[in-house]
Amino acid sequence: MQLYNKHSAKERARIIDENSQERITLSFYKYFKLGNPSLFRDYLFIVLSKLDVLGRIYVANEGINAQISVPTENYNKFNKSIKDISPLNGIRLNIAVQQYNKSFLKLTVKVRKKIVADGLDDQSFDVTKIGDHLNAKEFNKMLNDKNTVCIDMRNHYESEIGFFKGAIKPDVDTFRQSLKVIDEQLEQNGKEKNYLMYCTGGIRCEKASAYLKHKGVDNVFQLEGGIIEYTRQVKKNKLKNNFLGKNFVFDERKSERISEEIVSSCHQCGAPADTHVNCANAACHLLFIQCRKCQETMNTCCSNDCRSIIQLSYEEQKALRKGKQNSNKIFKKGRSSHIKFNQHKEG
Repeated sequence: MQLYNKHSAKERARIIDENSQERITLSFYKYFKLGNPSLFRDYLFIVLSKLDVLGRIYVANEGINAQISVPTENYNKFNKSIKDISPLNGIRLNIAVQQYNKSFLKLTVKVRKKIVADGLDDQSFDVTKIGDHLNAKEFNKMLNDKNTVCIDMRNHYESEIGFFKGAIKPDVDTFRQSLKVIDEQLEQNGKEKNYLMYCTGGIRCEKASAYLKHKGVDNVFQLEGGIIEYTRQVKKNKLKNNFLGKNFVFDERKSERISEEIVSSCHQCGAPADTHVNCANAACHLLFIQCRKCQETMNTCCSNDCRSIIQLSYEEQKALRKGKQNSNKIFKKGRSSHIKFNQHKEG
């Protein structure tokens, strides 16, 4: 029974290029009670490997969260295979706004304690008791209601490059920190307001809506299918687009453009920019926003120190990293004290 990838990421990229393989990037999630996540994980890996599916999937007792790419020629078979899995029958498949054949280069299916870490230890909290789903037209109407509190349930580096007009954009690194922001908003505005939430594909705002319901709030709403589905409906039905900028995504694309506005700045020079890069110094790998000019000047590095390091030979860089743990910048996405124009400083 094969539960590992046959090819390395580098080999997979070469195969995709050589075969001119067209792939569809998509995501899906569902909260449901899963008795044996490990067994489900093994089954999924076998089924999806046969269809040459690549991507990142998390399963837990509370459900599944997946970001994947599927060969175009296998998409119908994939769709049928998903429908044949009882809990996933009828699940929404969010097709990416912008496609990239190498968005993922390997398949990982991991068992997690939760598919969205929330820091909660409350046995009475039921993640399936959620608020109302709104389509794009309904969301736009609710967004303009003066009695509405709209909260972006994504992390700071996601909302920095794109957001809905009028939304509260929490300066947070994790979902569990976002729940504290919800508590603050409840204390400030009370339970009578309309609480409207959104995220990339729906998984985080759905858990947040269940959290608000658990807190006794009646008027709880979430954007159905997240920003991805909103964009599709806006284009299809020629609706007003209230989303400004880019939608951050967790794959090789890093983002997909939703509107032409650039709402963020280069973290190094302050010029308008909304392209995330990872520092070229492997020991740093900081995620930050960099304009083309700074990318050329700094060789895709976040600092002069990192720029000096990448000039060294591979062996010299390896020797510098020996015995040292990874820089915490790897986990501090978009936060660093030496980035001059970063509004989210290291805490």
